[in-house]
Amino acid sequence: MLPDDKKRALARELSQIAGSAHVITSPVELEAYGYDASLESARPDLVVLPASTAEVAEIVRLACAMRVPVVARGAGTSVSGGSVPVEGGVMIAFSRMNRILEIDPENLCATVEPGVVNLDLSRATAPHGLRYLPDPSSQKTCTLGGNVAENAGGLLCFRYGVTVNHVTGLELVTADGEICQIGGKAPGAPGYDLLGVLTGSEGTLGIFTKITVRLMPLPRSSCTVLASYGSVDEASATVAEVVASGIVPAALEMMDREIIHAVEAYVGAGYPLDAEAVLIMELEGDPRAVEAQAVRIDAICKRNQAREVRLSRDAEERERLWSGRKGALGAVARLRPRYYLHDGVVPRSRLVGTLREVQAIGKRYRLQIVNVFHAGDGNLHPMILFDTRDADETARVRKAGDEIIRACVAAGGTITGEHGIGIEKRHLMPLIFTPDDLSAMARLKHAFDPDGLLNPGKIFPTGALCGDVKPVAA
Repeated sequence: MLPDDKKRALARELSQIAGSAHVITSPVELEAYGYDASLESARPDLVVLPASTAEVAEIVRLACAMRVPVVARGAGTSVSGGSVPVEGGVMIAFSRMNRILEIDPENLCATVEPGVVNLDLSRATAPHGLRYLPDPSSQKTCTLGGNVAENAGGLLCFRYGVTVNHVTGLELVTADGEICQIGGKAPGAPGYDLLGVLTGSEGTLGIFTKITVRLMPLPRSSCTVLASYGSVDEASATVAEVVASGIVPAALEMMDREIIHAVEAYVGAGYPLDAEAVLIMELEGDPRAVEAQAVRIDAICKRNQAREVRLSRDAEERERLWSGRKGALGAVARLRPRYYLHDGVVPRSRLVGTLREVQAIGKRYRLQIVNVFHAGDGNLHPMILFDTRDADETARVRKAGDEIIRACVAAGGTITGEHGIGIEKRHLMPLIFTPDDLSAMARLKHAFDPDGLLNPGKIFPTGALCGDVKPVAA
């Protein structure tokens, strides 16, 4: 934490930039900015709420001059500790920079400020017959700035890709307060792929103040398929056959028995309570193609012992079927006070074995684990349920989480699909990267942020945390 005299001086300067009403110094209020949806927490020294790119640039220049860390924050929905200010300093919160600056139907793009809520953009573009595709489960709350920082995915990422596939331009404030424009409305700019470097950089290379994203036409026709199974193995076999058949659903999700029961008690989506697993698939496109794909998927599901295959009859039923999947995180509050949501990735062919290992890990550590995940791209989201008031249980949760990620890597996968590294997985980076790899990344970070003031303490292994982590043999 900063010394009191430095904190007071910084607060005075920030008030000159953003106005005293938009600088938070009260310890009680600062607590609200000290955590996200992860297990981590750390209080910032001050929070400032700028209203423009110019103010952000001034804030960063001041922090650079005073050698104070800077952390950007959107809605605080990160599940990897990405917006937790582990070294204190100034937090720039973007709740005032929440305008949709332009919707450009002719060029199929939109430009927004970082505080725009994900779902609000799709609602605003719908009257133009367009939508923004990346749709994290937290899309009612999460913001575009955070989505770009974490390279967020969502239910539709199986077919359409994650955030990096939809960003065409960024306005960036660098570590020394310079304002830069990277890309724009036209995709495929020549030269180095700086958009690819910056998207998913978790606020460690610069601070986004404007974002230009690609929009896509709304589908002409959609159909949701719900298939229920007597085992996870049968559901996983269906996933493999659907993908092998050449059908590419917009979304392909799986939920296990315990989460099905929690969801039904919470939202009443209409899932069968006697199922050990359900698959939810979204088909969209030309009406005749959707109809033909639905017939083929129905046959595939039944070949793999589906107990029931249900096709949505209208938009209302589609919305109800998806409400259960999108409400899964809230539903688990009925089971335990807290959950630890993980984010490992495995090849689809290793889904069954990895899920068995996840359950074995839960038994070893005496923990309840439920599963809801993007089955189409092998992105697992085991939720370990626990109570933070139980210190022993919380310690076991952290150890079990690490073992789950090790199991994913051992299966030929990786340590995150869409949640980022943040604090949560920084000590696991050596599982998939060599020292030379990490050194190269550190040099890139240094090129953008030579003083290490932008979101410090994230991504890279530090101290004893990584001392016992070795790469997993191929």
